[in-house]
Formats: sequence, structure tokens, C-alpha cells
Amino acid sequence: MKGTQLGEFEELVLLIVGVLYPEAYGLSIREEIINQTKRKVAIGAVHSALSRLEDKGFLKSELAEATHERGGRRKRIFTITAEGKKALQKNHELRNSLFNQIPNMALKLAKLV
Repeated sequence: MKGTQLGEFEELVLLIVGVLYPEAYGLSIREEIINQTKRKVAIGAVHSALSRLEDKGFLKSELAEATHERGGRRKRIFTITAEGKKALQKNHELRNSLFNQIPNMALKLAKLV
């Protein structure tokens, strides 16, 4: 297994895989990222992130049945593993902890600027 750190885009992809369960596949993940974040995302970037996350053990995938709509091609469906869930929880806890450490005054001053 490669490193266990999550980059910002990897974390986003991992979260979207969870949101789309049980229908998380490359194109649906890309479309959901665009819908949720309003940012442009190349399908190649999504596939690269999915591959890295699978290499790290945070995702697993399997091929779904072939469908007529896809010309007999099969979708690769992704699901979060127990390790992926732990990574998301760790990132969530760290972000919340850091946010909670920001003094209220710092946030008030940020509004004035």
C-alpha cells in the first residue's frame, strides 16, 4: 500500500464515492464533483485519483454487469473500504480541530477585511 495521506482532490473524490454509493463510477463521480463544487474537472484527473485511492487501499472496485445503454461495456463501480473510512474520519477530525482552534477574534477580523 502506498502512502496514506489524502490530498485535497483525493479527499473530494473519496467523499463523492460515498455520496454516490452504490453507483459511484468514473463519469458519475466527475459529474457530481462538478455539480457540488462548480469547478471544472477532467475525467482523466478523476481516473488518476481513483487509481491512487485504490492503490492506497481506500477504495475497492469491481466491474458491474454490461448494459445495453453502454453498448455492452461494463462500469467499474467504486466503494469505500474500512481504511478509506478511517482516512476520511481522520481528515474530518483534523479539519474540525484546527477550525475550532481559530480564535473568534481572528474570524471577526477576517470579516472586516
